[in-house]
Amino acid sequence: MTRLLRDDIVLGRRKPGARLVEREIAAELDVSRLPVREAIRALISEGIVVGRPRTWAVVREFSVSDVRDFSEVRAAVESLLFVLATERHDERQLAELLLLVEEEEEAARNSETERAQRLSGAFHEQIAVMAGNDLLMELISLFSTRLKWVFGTTEDAPSMAADHRQLYEAMAVRDIGRVEGLVAEHLVIGEERARRLFEGPGSMTETPTG
Repeated sequence: MTRLLRDDIVLGRRKPGARLVEREIAAELDVSRLPVREAIRALISEGIVVGRPRTWAVVREFSVSDVRDFSEVRAAVESLLFVLATERHDERQLAELLLLVEEEEEAARNSETERAQRLSGAFHEQIAVMAGNDLLMELISLFSTRLKWVFGTTEDAPSMAADHRQLYEAMAVRDIGRVEGLVAEHLVIGEERARRLFEGPGSMTETPTG
């Protein structure tokens, strides 16, 4: 249940500001209210849902300043992760990363946007595994869902897949300088994309009506 609601939010099916009413979701999914209540609590702890006492919870609305804050944290953490992953990966991990890249490219070619977004998130999760640092993994777990939501939503899946292909190829030959340059570009593009999403018409900061 938690994963289902999380995917609904991260993939844009439930928009920022949307109400999460236990009885309505339970009826929609034909389940009892208890697992819905537990899922909402879990998503509140992950920072993508806001609980409101004596009323319903709502999907969190992020501001442009939130994008800036997340970008700063992401730049510090992901830059380190990619460098460590480039230095420390083994052949099995690299093969798993390539499979994710190929599947993401296929999804992008077929206009399977949601699948491409999931695979993009899996690509970054694999990088964290390849970095081989348990403390960093623990740190990332605190805000990974928010980062995936803010930076993983895109209508340009082919461009995202192409970026990941370039990163994979540089990592495969352990070209740390190339990886650092590509990561820097990737992060800038991701922040610009997120800012457009939040600032433009129909942005995620607008509360849906109805």
